[in-house]
Amino acid sequence: MTIRLPLLPADPAADFPPAGRALRDPNGLLAMGGDLSPTRLINAYRHGIFPWYSAGEPILWWCPDPRMVFDTDAFALPSRFRRRLRSSLWQVRADSAFEQVIAACATSPRPGQDGTWITAEMRAAYVQLHRHGHAHSVEVFEGDRLVGGIYGVAVGRMFFGESMFSAQSGGSKVALAGLARILSTWGWPLIDAQVENPHLASLGARRLPRPAFLAEVARWAEKPDEPGSWASRVAPFPAACLADPGPA
Repeated sequence: MTIRLPLLPADPAADFPPAGRALRDPNGLLAMGGDLSPTRLINAYRHGIFPWYSAGEPILWWCPDPRMVFDTDAFALPSRFRRRLRSSLWQVRADSAFEQVIAACATSPRPGQDGTWITAEMRAAYVQLHRHGHAHSVEVFEGDRLVGGIYGVAVGRMFFGESMFSAQSGGSKVALAGLARILSTWGWPLIDAQVENPHLASLGARRLPRPAFLAEVARWAEKPDEPGSWASRVAPFPAACLADPGPA
């Protein structure tokens, strides 16, 4: 069966099709074409839409139903992992190694996946978005070595997670926990985790029907928060403090 999708206009600020028109199979596929300019990407995320495609494909835009989200004030690492983390010498930082994080996310092997959706085009687009102060990373370091990280996009007070990686066991979990702690401290309630999968569920992500998710995005993406580097807003802190509840 041939799938016919709306083709996005040349104007990066043009409206996307209504999310309710997204396909059920594949879940959430909404439109194709356009570009990955900062204007288009922010326009997409502001409406709960994100790009996801493989090399050689046209740019595909998605808004799946349901959506997986983390509640920043309720995120907790597994108890066994927290016990191990208390003696860790790892350090959590923000926006100190964005390009390293996205490169590691693009090249890290993933079970059941052949290759990566983080193409060179995608990497360049998100690095540009980072330089505009809209894309951010949280990194985990052991000394000078990057052992884990996560990156995504901030619009208003809404954070849209894109990908994370571990170079050592637990590195991505600590990065995610660090991100949740930072955002909770700022009063940002949600981290979008996009597509449902067992790993996200095991970390505490919950399903949110698309209409409810889009209502949250509309509410929080319009809250004032100036774009810019998080490096000056987030002082490096020990990962060990994530083993216990409370502010970093």
